[in-house]
Amino acid sequence: MSFGDLTELLDILEELNITIHDENESVSHVETELCPYSFSLNAVLYSMSVMYIFIFLIGLAANTVVVWVNLRAGRDRYETHLYILNLAIADLCVVATLPVWVSSLLQHGNWPFGGAMCKIMHLVFSVNLFSSIFFLTCMSVDRYLSVALFGDSNSRRKKIMRRLICVLVWLLALAASLPESYFLDAVKSSHSEHTQCKSTYPGEREWTVGIQLSFMVLGFAIPFPIICLFYILLARALSSSTDPERRISRKIIFTYIMVFLICWLPYHGVLLVETLAILNVLPFSCRLDHFLSVALQLTQCLSLVHCCINPVIYNFINKNYRYDLMKAFIFKYSTKTGLAKLIDASRVSETEYSAVDNHAPLGM
Repeated sequence: MSFGDLTELLDILEELNITIHDENESVSHVETELCPYSFSLNAVLYSMSVMYIFIFLIGLAANTVVVWVNLRAGRDRYETHLYILNLAIADLCVVATLPVWVSSLLQHGNWPFGGAMCKIMHLVFSVNLFSSIFFLTCMSVDRYLSVALFGDSNSRRKKIMRRLICVLVWLLALAASLPESYFLDAVKSSHSEHTQCKSTYPGEREWTVGIQLSFMVLGFAIPFPIICLFYILLARALSSSTDPERRISRKIIFTYIMVFLICWLPYHGVLLVETLAILNVLPFSCRLDHFLSVALQLTQCLSLVHCCINPVIYNFINKNYRYDLMKAFIFKYSTKTGLAKLIDASRVSETEYSAVDNHAPLGM
């Protein structure tokens, strides 16, 4: 996924339309066709800026709280919170880049920060976006295995494996992000005085298709079936229980699946349509071009909403997390009142079902 998608919207502000044609040439041929828009592109631009600022504010606040509480909690009794902590860090870094992109949007695409900053900001954004998706995938697998196979065991080997998996996830996300980031640069526009942060592929058509296909595969085609499969298996594993709290946990499990699907399916669907258009599988038309111009931006914005939703469904609805959050404030402001000890004494002991709702055996 790339904020290069945003530059497409900004390119449109400078020229009416650019489409890639000529499937008989090894290097894509770019033709400009008059295709007037029936809506205000400036209105779309400013609306997108407002939505990104909203995502930034909510995501920054929610994920900062999650990171702070998890670091303070120091859960030595199990290490399944590692995925939660890394997920929150990844989401936090994603939303932290948004003000920079918004500042460029509000300048109608002008990128005043230079080529190095263009590469760095995209790399930070892309690495953490991939990491967020990969950690969600790892959590689904770990949670099922913890409930179905390992139970409450918390061996040293499991701790080491989870730490190793976290390292591998970050390395894989870095490897997936490097190709596109390498070809990004601050490029002087041929239609205005603006400088844009955009891709400079040696073979534009082939690289564009390759990058988009790789993101669809790594960002959805592989992760979603895994998430769906292991959470369904987990729900089945919990179905034999008569514990009402476990029945609630099954509902939360399906919430995990639906949130991922709703946030990411629209963007990947539009991205697939654009890829087919680039390959000339779909014929060019003004209607298709208008659709892609706006749909890519709106669905990308929707996909980033997951950075705001993840803290809620993986943390704030979890009673253990709410306990840790309350205890963190109590220890900070009421250490001498004895209230913290009273809460510790009255707290219900954690049971195996907390694997789903409390991120213990469920692998988080």
